[in-house]
Amino acid sequence: MLAQQVFQKSRAVVLVSHRESWAGEFSEIARRICAAAGPAILRIDHIGSTAVPDLCAKDVIDIQITVADLDDVTGLTHPLWQAGFRQGAFEYDVYHALPEHSDELRKLYLREPLGGRRTHIHVREAGRFNARFALLFRDYLRAYAPARQEYELLKSRAATVFPDSIEGYLFLKEPVFHLIYQAAECWAEKVRWKAAPELS
Repeated sequence: MLAQQVFQKSRAVVLVSHRESWAGEFSEIARRICAAAGPAILRIDHIGSTAVPDLCAKDVIDIQITVADLDDVTGLTHPLWQAGFRQGAFEYDVYHALPEHSDELRKLYLREPLGGRRTHIHVREAGRFNARFALLFRDYLRAYAPARQEYELLKSRAATVFPDSIEGYLFLKEPVFHLIYQAAECWAEKVRWKAAPELS
């Protein structure tokens, strides 16, 4: 199956060791976002691998903005566009146990201002599956070193197999996301997990 897949070439898939500076970079970008569009934001979080200490990552800051209603985001998008953040599009995350275009997977995707520090901004609706997924996945990997270490090994091998294709890299990683999430749900129930806000 894998040998028959054809993946589009992209920029090189480069993983680097965790950098302590990523947390500060997130805080700086998040404060700029909040200064521009604060009233429309329920919470803002550093997500993805750069948010997990001791985990290698692509040097991209992933941010999740949680809003009350994805169908009413002009109070968020207009101020951010005026501040230089680039307009994105509505997209759907992937989770195999849910329909492809489920509202539980819908998000708005934005990018950093031109010339700015590379940032992926995922705007998701409060209470939806994908908003919970991002926070629980992050917190589980922060808390449980064995899963974090195995995930890092998988990321490194995927980057070796697909050094010039993000599409191929994600093709290998995606099922593992879902396996880890199942373990994270069990962990969350055991510890009575609730994601604490990262930015006061």
